[in-house]
Amino acid sequence: MKFYFSCCFSSLCCQCGLPTPPNSANMCVGCIRSQVDITEGIPKQSTLYFCKNCERQVDPPNNWASCALESRELLAICLKKLKGLNKVRLIDAGFVWTEPHSKRIKVKLTIQKEVMNSTILQQVFVVEYVVQGQMCDACHRQAAQDFWKAVVQVRQKTSHKKTFFYLEQLIIKHNVHQNTVKVKQESDGIDFYYASKQDARKFVDFLQSVVPCRFKTSEKLISHDIHNNTFNYKYTFSVEIIPICREEVICLPLKLARSLGNIGQLVICNRVTTSLQFIDPSTLKTAELLANNYWRLPFQSLGSYKHLTEYMVLQVEPVDPKLQTMGSTTSLSQKHVLADVWVARMQDMGSNDQQFHCRTHLGLLLKSGDTVLGQLVICNRVTTSLQFIDPSTLKSKAQQTIQHVVNMILTHLTFSEFGFRDYDEFLADLEEDKTLRQNVNIYVDRDHMPESDAEDEEIPKISLQEMLEDLKLEDAEGGMGEEAEEAMGVE
Repeated sequence: MKFYFSCCFSSLCCQCGLPTPPNSANMCVGCIRSQVDITEGIPKQSTLYFCKNCERQVDPPNNWASCALESRELLAICLKKLKGLNKVRLIDAGFVWTEPHSKRIKVKLTIQKEVMNSTILQQVFVVEYVVQGQMCDACHRQAAQDFWKAVVQVRQKTSHKKTFFYLEQLIIKHNVHQNTVKVKQESDGIDFYYASKQDARKFVDFLQSVVPCRFKTSEKLISHDIHNNTFNYKYTFSVEIIPICREEVICLPLKLARSLGNIGQLVICNRVTTSLQFIDPSTLKTAELLANNYWRLPFQSLGSYKHLTEYMVLQVEPVDPKLQTMGSTTSLSQKHVLADVWVARMQDMGSNDQQFHCRTHLGLLLKSGDTVLGQLVICNRVTTSLQFIDPSTLKSKAQQTIQHVVNMILTHLTFSEFGFRDYDEFLADLEEDKTLRQNVNIYVDRDHMPESDAEDEEIPKISLQEMLEDLKLEDAEGGMGEEAEEAMGVE
């Protein structure tokens, strides 16, 4: 007969006499812990520094990092703060829940260490971190408002500031202002301050890629250390935007007009990108002028939308297409129709019957009874031409102003002091030009949608498909949205 039995070998602790598994120390775990503390040298309390402005934590030794609560990045920063942790083996680490507003963060650690004749001891303990506020270097420089290494001075010599409103939207869309220390609005432009010359140069390169401009640089010596031969400079980038805007009447120099395919001298600026695109309203000829070529022979516009006069369209006669292309050696615009138009000034209606005749490129849009905006160009006291700048009627123009105020939102930096009329004209341009809207983040305001019976099919509208999600200044948790934080991040 066979008998099966099991044996459990154990020994008595030399300190307390309790049975314990055999080990080289011949002691139980409780007695070993009473004599050896493997957490010795590891602080049980520490401090985390938090910047209230940018909401970043100090990443030792001198970096600042954005970390969410109970994230892996924050846990790594907490472990870096503990001295003596490299002398033990870290088994596990995790957060212990605390009230988010308590300014306390607790981390539970599990460590192992070899003690007493190669005995492995494991222990669990909690480290408490106190969150204290401290302004980071970047926020400190921004709050000081006088620390900067480079400034970009953007200027445009025009009577209106629609270009700066468009430039503002481009900056927000591409998030170019993230490294800006300060934005200061001047009477003739805007100054962008940066903490480094490299950031300022990157911004200048961005401006050259979106608007026709040129720039000059200068530097000023602030300090000089003769011992190590180091110099401290402040740099200035003076950026000048071409003073020509969309839908302005221009009289080109004769030499320049001939070089552009013998186009007429009296043209309209049809579009402004990194170059200028012109259209001759009397022949539909088009031409393009690069920014570099403009500065060789600069010219000014004959006036902006502020100099326009109201006219009543009396008669419209389209020009025969065969006559349009006869003798033409340059490209013609396929989006416009040439027409002979007879108009009268609104201020003369009822007082006299003076009429003006002109040939315009808006034959597809104009009809008898329309009210348009025009500019009377007089050379040598002789009326030579009358050009229409605004392709829409005044009635639709007024309704557009109401429409874009109530159902679309744009984010802003600090360009609001340039004028409400210029801003309204910029919004009207967005509604009329689909290509212009591609470079702008437009948000729908569902709280102020227009009524269906007030809509007009002739008014240019921005479809909901072109707009982004609703812009909310406060999210569900009461904080600011990402777009709002980016827009409000620059003073």
